[in-house]
Amino acid sequence: METTRYNVLLVEDDLPAIDLARRAAVDCCPEINLTVVGSGDAVLDWLNSSVAKNEQIPHIILLDLKLPKLDGLAVLRTLRKHDAMRDIPIVVFSTEHTQADVLMGYQVGANSFVTKPTDLEQFTGFFREQLEYWLQSRQREPVVAATQNNAPE
Repeated sequence: METTRYNVLLVEDDLPAIDLARRAAVDCCPEINLTVVGSGDAVLDWLNSSVAKNEQIPHIILLDLKLPKLDGLAVLRTLRKHDAMRDIPIVVFSTEHTQADVLMGYQVGANSFVTKPTDLEQFTGFFREQLEYWLQSRQREPVVAATQNNAPE
């Protein structure tokens, strides 16, 4: 039986966090094809190149809020304007953020806003949660509860 592969785009500039993410993806979730892009402007270049080459777009984007040059909210705004990215779940994360950051994230198109994982165990749990919530659960058939009209008597 073939395992479903998930293309995950991680937009992160912190090298220790990137290392943790890569280790967590390999250790816990072999079904992840993890692509890492290290800055806000680089992710836009990556996106334009991938779309132009007709390459696989990500199933989910994990976007750091605090990025050099072009911050996560600016990246999020741009991604949501791109036709190929409108329906892709985007999870914004940060170790430090304000309530205003969270509200603005949702206003410009974040599907979720979470605290950035800081160790291998947290990153492992983070990947499992995101895959389960945003990807795997949406591939299952919905369960419909019996109503009074069609319940056996």
